[in-house]
Amino acid sequence: MTPSRPYLIRGLYEWIADNNLTSYIAVNSQFPNVVVPQKYVKDGKIVLNISQRAVHNLRIGSDAIEFDARFSGKLFHIYLPIPSITAIFAQETSQGMTFSSKDITAIFAQETSQGMTFSSKDIENYEYKTIGEPFKTKTKKPHLKLIKSK
Repeated sequence: MTPSRPYLIRGLYEWIADNNLTSYIAVNSQFPNVVVPQKYVKDGKIVLNISQRAVHNLRIGSDAIEFDARFSGKLFHIYLPIPSITAIFAQETSQGMTFSSKDITAIFAQETSQGMTFSSKDIENYEYKTIGEPFKTKTKKPHLKLIKSK
């Protein structure tokens, strides 16, 4: 049976876009084969805006998410194996989905049986948020000022 994670990510990405919200993904940057600008990684994690306005050439495949994005004006090609994705959510509402350790253990087992090798250290280093934990995103408060005319 094929893993459900890529389908869930694609479905949630479309749902977030259909509601005119901003798609973000949380990534374990220490997962094997992850390609992200290390300058922006914090504690082995990075959160990326993958909305249509923020990225180019987005491909959400069954094995990886790939896209081009600018960081401080510099173009980077981002490559994220699907198991490295720990969550997808809408920035404005924090609604989305996180993935549990049971998911990642099953993915490691399946990929190992298909010839890919991972050590127990890879699984131990895989950090995730449990389902139901809200993501805190910085949203700017409105700063309009009422000016009375004479």
